[in-house]
Amino acid sequence: MNLQRYLVAFNLSYCDLDVQAPVQTDFFVVSFQMEKQPLPADDDRTEATEVDGLTGESSPQETSEPDARAGWNSKIEYFLAQVGFSVGLGNVWRFPYLCHQNGGGAFLLLYILLMLIVGIPLFFLELAAGQAIRQGSIGVWKYISPRLSGIGYSSCVVCFFVALYYNVILAWSLFYLGNSFQHPLPWEKCPEQGNVTVKECSKSSPTSYFWYRKALDITDSIDETGSFNTYIVCCLLAAWTVVCLGMFKGIKTSVKVMYFSSIFPYVVLFCFLIRGLLLDGAFEGIGFMFYPKLEIWADVQVWRQAATQVFFALGLGFGSIIAYSSYNPRNNNCHRDAFTVSFINFLTSVLATLVVFAVLGFRAKNKVMECVASNLNDLSKHFHDGLVPSNVMPPFNYSDPKSVALKDYSNWFEEFRSMVPGNLTDCDLEKEMQKGVEGTGLAFIAFTEAMTLLPGSPFWSALFFLMLLNLGLSTMFGTMEGILAPLSERFKCLARNKTKLTIASCIIGFLLGLLFTQRCGNYFMMMFDDYSATLPLIIVVVFETFSVSWLYGADRFLNDIEAMLGWRPSVVYKYLWKYVCLLAMLGLLGATTIRMFLSRPTYMSWNQEKASEEHLEYPDWALAVLALLIIFATLPVPVGFIHAFLQKRNTQSRDAENGHYRMVNTEETAMTDFSALEHRNGDAAPVS
Repeated sequence: MNLQRYLVAFNLSYCDLDVQAPVQTDFFVVSFQMEKQPLPADDDRTEATEVDGLTGESSPQETSEPDARAGWNSKIEYFLAQVGFSVGLGNVWRFPYLCHQNGGGAFLLLYILLMLIVGIPLFFLELAAGQAIRQGSIGVWKYISPRLSGIGYSSCVVCFFVALYYNVILAWSLFYLGNSFQHPLPWEKCPEQGNVTVKECSKSSPTSYFWYRKALDITDSIDETGSFNTYIVCCLLAAWTVVCLGMFKGIKTSVKVMYFSSIFPYVVLFCFLIRGLLLDGAFEGIGFMFYPKLEIWADVQVWRQAATQVFFALGLGFGSIIAYSSYNPRNNNCHRDAFTVSFINFLTSVLATLVVFAVLGFRAKNKVMECVASNLNDLSKHFHDGLVPSNVMPPFNYSDPKSVALKDYSNWFEEFRSMVPGNLTDCDLEKEMQKGVEGTGLAFIAFTEAMTLLPGSPFWSALFFLMLLNLGLSTMFGTMEGILAPLSERFKCLARNKTKLTIASCIIGFLLGLLFTQRCGNYFMMMFDDYSATLPLIIVVVFETFSVSWLYGADRFLNDIEAMLGWRPSVVYKYLWKYVCLLAMLGLLGATTIRMFLSRPTYMSWNQEKASEEHLEYPDWALAVLALLIIFATLPVPVGFIHAFLQKRNTQSRDAENGHYRMVNTEETAMTDFSALEHRNGDAAPVS
C-alpha cells in the first residue's frame, strides 16, 4: 500500500505527519528531502514519485500537481526584489515630510533607534520564517499554529486593498508623464478663457489648478461623486496592464522588470541631487531640514509617527517579505539580508530627503525673492507718495530688487519693522520652508512647481514621473506577490492555474479601482491610504510577533535559524522579539486606535470657489465604509482561530465515533521545509 492510500486509510493528511521528528516506537515519522529547484518554466511538468508505505519502493507516476517551488536565479535578483518592494513612494514623499515636521536631524536619530530595536528584528523574523518553511504568509503562520492561519489571509486582504489604490498613483504618474512631453509644461502657467485668466487658477497656483482641475477634476467633497475621469481610467488600465505583464510568469518575469525598475530610481535621484545642489537656495533647504530639534523626543506623537514610518518603510506584515524569502535556499544568510535591505531602505530615504529639500529650498528661495521684489516695489511707491520717510528707506539699491540679497532685506526689515507700511512682510525663508507638504501634494504640486523653474523643465519632469512610476511598479510587484503566492500555495486549483489567477486578479483590481477614477476618487484613495492598511497591518504584526516568540518559542525559532544558517544569532533577538518588539507594536496599536477615537477622522478637500484646500470631517456613511475596511481586513484572524478550533474538535469527535486512531507526535519539532510535503520532486525517502 503506498503512502497516499495509507494516509487515507487512517483518516490522515500530510499536515498530520510531523516531519523531521526523531523515530520513536509510538508513532511514525516521515522525512522528505528536497533540493532547491531552479526557476522552472510554467509549462514544465515534473514526475511525482509515489512511495509504498510498507516496502519503501517507489514508482513514477504522471501528476498534474504544480511544479517544485521556484527559486531565485541569483542573489542579485533577490536583493532587487526585496529592495524594490520596501523602497517605494513613501521614501520620496512621506519620509521627507515627517523628517521636516518632526525636528529634522532629531527625527533621523529617533528613526534609526526604532529601526534597530524594532524594524530590523521584525524584518529578520519574517525573512527567517519564510526561508525556513518556504511558504507564503498563509502557509507560514498556519504551520506555526493552525489557529493563526488567519494572519496570512489578513495580509492578503490588506495587500489587495493597497494594490487597489497604489496602482491609481501609478495611473496619475502615467498621466503626468504623458503631459511632460511638451513645452511649456501645461502646469507652468494659468490657462486663459477669452483673454482672462481662469479665476480658480489665479487664486491658487498653476500646479494646484492642473492637479485638482485637469488631472482629478475633483469635487468639493466626498459626498459629490461626479462622473468618471476618462483620462485617468485609461491610465489605470495601462498601469494594471503593465503590472499583469510583469507578473505574468511570476517571479521569472517580474525580476526581469526589476533590473530596470529597482535601479533606475537611484540613477534619477542622484541626477536630481547633483542638479539640486547647484540651485540657489538648495543648501538653505538642506540645512533647515537637518537642523536637530531634540525637544521633539518628548512628544509621544512623534514616536508614533516614527514607528509607523519604520513599520511601513520595511513592508512588515504584507506577506511579501515572507513570499520573496521563501524562494531562497535554506542556507541563505537572511540575517545579513535583514540589515542590508533595511539600511539600503534608510539610505534611500535620506537620499530622497536631500533631493526633495534641495529642490524645495530652491522653490522657497524663489518665492521669498518674489516677495522681496514685490515689497520693494510697494515701498518705492509709498516713498514717492510721501508715506515713508527717507531715513527709513534701505541703504541698498531697492530700485533693482533682483540685485538685493535676502540677508540685507531681512536685516533692514527687522530694524524698521515698526515704521514700514503694514502690507509689507518679512519674507522669511524659514517660514516658507515650514509650509511642508506630503504625499500627492509634494509630488504633484510642490515638486512640479519647482521643476517649472528649471531650465529644460520637460526633461526633468519626464525623468521625475518616470522615477515615480518605477518606484511604484517595484512595490506593486511585491504587493501582488503577497497575494498570489500564498493563495496559489493554499489552493491547488489556483496553483495549477497561476497565470489565470494573475490575469483575473489584475482585471478585478482594475474594475474595483474605477472607484478612485471618479471625480471624488481622490477622497476615497485618502481613506484607503489612511485606514485600510495601517490598523490591520499593525494587528497582523502583533500576532506574528506573538506567535513566533511565545507560541512557537523564541528559543526554538533561534534553534531553527541555527540549523538553517550553521550559526546561532545573538540571544538579544529573543528578548527583542518577546518584549521590545511586541510591546512597541502593542503601544503603536494603542496609540493609533486612541487617536482614531479621540477626534473624528477628516480628509483634505479642495474648495473650487475658494481655490484652496480645507479639512472636512468624513460623513457618517464614509465612517461606516472606513470601519468595514478595517473589520474586513482583520476579520480573518478571529475567523481562522474559530475555524481551526471547531475543525479540531469535530475531527476528534469523528475519530472517537469511528474508532480511528491517529498518529500523534508528543514531541515538538523544529521548523522544516514545508513545501516539500506538497511539491515533491524526485524520489522521496522511504518510510521508517
